Amino acid sequence: MTVRDRIMIAHSLAGDEFGPAQRLHGATYVVEAGFRGEALDDAGVLVDIGKAASELRTVLADLDYRNLDESPAFAGRNSTTEVIAQVVGDALADRVRAGALGTGIASLVVTLRESDVAWVSYEAVP
Repeated sequence: MTVRDRIMIAHSLAGDEFGPAQRLHGATYVVEAGFRGEALDDAGVLVDIGKAASELRTVLADLDYRNLDESPAFAGRNSTTEVIAQVVGDALADRVRAGALGTGIASLVVTLRESDVAWVSYEAVP
């Protein structure tokens, strides 16, 4: 089961390999959270879509409309698309471990789509 949301962020990336992205710039990401499990519950679902969408929004709210250069989650590391996917995935996995989305989720995949031709996926096991 997958839900989708989006975030708008600002950030800069340290290192000559990032060229003009070393300067402060913005990005809009479409964020997908896919939940995987072995079995459905008695109601016939792995996870409630509304709860999954709400939990994803909660995690993304800490990043949305923010300068990630100022966020403690990225202290000492570049906020690359890969790192952002990891931060979101780990935060969602924490929510699953806390029981916010039921007990049937075995893994989750967070995908950040930077454009229609470039995206990153990160898998987490709660």
